Amino acid sequence: MTGTRGYHHGDLRRALLAAAVSVIEESGPGALSLRDLARRAGVSHAAPAHHFGDKAGLLTALAAEGFDLLAEALGGAEDLLDSGVAYVDFAVRHRAHFEVMFRPDLYRADADDVAAARRRAGDALHAGVAGLPQGRPTAEDPQGDALAAWSIVHGFATLWLAGALPERVGDDPRAAAREVIRRLFPDE
Repeated sequence: MTGTRGYHHGDLRRALLAAAVSVIEESGPGALSLRDLARRAGVSHAAPAHHFGDKAGLLTALAAEGFDLLAEALGGAEDLLDSGVAYVDFAVRHRAHFEVMFRPDLYRADADDVAAARRRAGDALHAGVAGLPQGRPTAEDPQGDALAAWSIVHGFATLWLAGALPERVGDDPRAAAREVIRRLFPDE
């Protein structure tokens, strides 16, 4: 078997990451195997190991990519409400990344590219918190406010993806998230 069977051009690394996203969306991260990814990409079973080393290496690359995508999504938000909605939208649109990013037991969380991307995403979330009114009771603890905001939107996104929210929230994750997050700002 050759390393290019069925795969003749393009970016094999990108193709393997895309195949990993498909597997995770279908069956979750536990179902991922490098051998299956090689089969899906039409390459030798050794090709994924050449690019990523092992499964943890592939998931490390996927987590770093996910945190970069999240930072990009949050970066376009005008305020904390929009950041929260963007976070939920990211989770829905990039479910496979989301499922891996917050499972550091699956990848090398201390890898430089993951740490840098996680920091960019965290900075984008903190920028939303910085826009909150200064007179609020928790203004002296922006780290606590950021943790609270993240916990709320992450919890909502996780519940949405699990199908665990009541029917009354509807079928639009962005609109539903906006209504839930807006409750944090009763005076606005």
